[in-house]
Amino acid sequence: MRGAAKSQPELVCLISPESVVPKNHPIRQVKKDIDQVLRDMGGLFDEMYAEQGRPSIPPERLLKAKVLIALYSVRSENLFVEQLHYNLLFRWFLDMDLSEEVFDNSTFSKNQERFFKHGTVDLFFDKVVELARERHWISDEHFTVDGTLIEAWASLKSFAPKDQTERKDDGDPGNPTVDFKGQKRSNATHQSTTDPESRLYKKGPGKEAKLCFGAHALMENRHGLCVNLTVRCATGETEPSVAQEQMAEHRERHATNPLSVGADKAYHTREFVENCRQQGIAPHVAQVEGRKTSGLDGRTTRSKGYETSQRVRKKVEEIFGWMKTIGGFRKTRFRGIKRTNMSAKMVGAAYNLLRMAKLGMSPPAVAARCGLACLEPEKIEIPVQK
Repeated sequence: MRGAAKSQPELVCLISPESVVPKNHPIRQVKKDIDQVLRDMGGLFDEMYAEQGRPSIPPERLLKAKVLIALYSVRSENLFVEQLHYNLLFRWFLDMDLSEEVFDNSTFSKNQERFFKHGTVDLFFDKVVELARERHWISDEHFTVDGTLIEAWASLKSFAPKDQTERKDDGDPGNPTVDFKGQKRSNATHQSTTDPESRLYKKGPGKEAKLCFGAHALMENRHGLCVNLTVRCATGETEPSVAQEQMAEHRERHATNPLSVGADKAYHTREFVENCRQQGIAPHVAQVEGRKTSGLDGRTTRSKGYETSQRVRKKVEEIFGWMKTIGGFRKTRFRGIKRTNMSAKMVGAAYNLLRMAKLGMSPPAVAARCGLACLEPEKIEIPVQK
């Protein structure tokens, strides 16, 4: 029998936002974890705001909103606020009643400087890492480093000579016609008028040059969680030099003693290998054919640990892949290194929270399957197949 649509919907309906979220959905575990992290940050939130005056939008709600933007691939904060009017899952995640008024999208930009001043996002990212450490999901001995390019929020049309005082708009100042065919353009003579901190760079031979930033990640090898993430200028600092800073910062902050670090051929340099050896870290770096480096010879490359590191290091590409496709970080939405770095930390924290939620919902994988060289054989639990 053919069904009929109601022409008059119900005017009154009693419904809880929690009832629309599936019981086994990973977002439930993400919410539990992020609420625990934000409770630990209560002292910082008290310092950020005055004791008197009109109550502000809770900072916990803003941070959770940024995590939702990354998890559900919302392309802008304006669109997120629009969806918050009718998305029950978003309201449930932010602990908002159905009758509660939605905050304005300008709230995000107004609180940017406050977050910068107090290092809120950096602390949030570190708290997520610490939560994973408390659950013994993070290795303190074996790591992987890698870097990638993030497109800047600027077009090649904005890449103009630094000494240019006037610019022809061709009658269309919003989208002028720019012909740079045959011109030699470089970062030494040209600069983007939209984002001066971005740099013209290309990934490799035969690739097109783009205005971009460099994102650098430090991954632990146990479950592939990102323990350090930073955005730097695309030129001037090499991937090995940034990796050395990240390893030193991680060692000092978490009082760890790394034993090995895996990397691709871009890190096969004398400075990086020597720095690892001085710190007692085995440089499990992919070798460039024909290049001989002291400290990286057959005694290292023939070991079982080197083979494991080279296999596990590919997981760092999963972090970058998720951040660019799901997290919407292939091209930054912000201008400047400072704001782009903050956005990267939030997307990286969202990746860790989702990864941790899936780890909490299922038993850990077999070491031979994940390449968990940091676990001792007697501590590895093999799940029983039903």
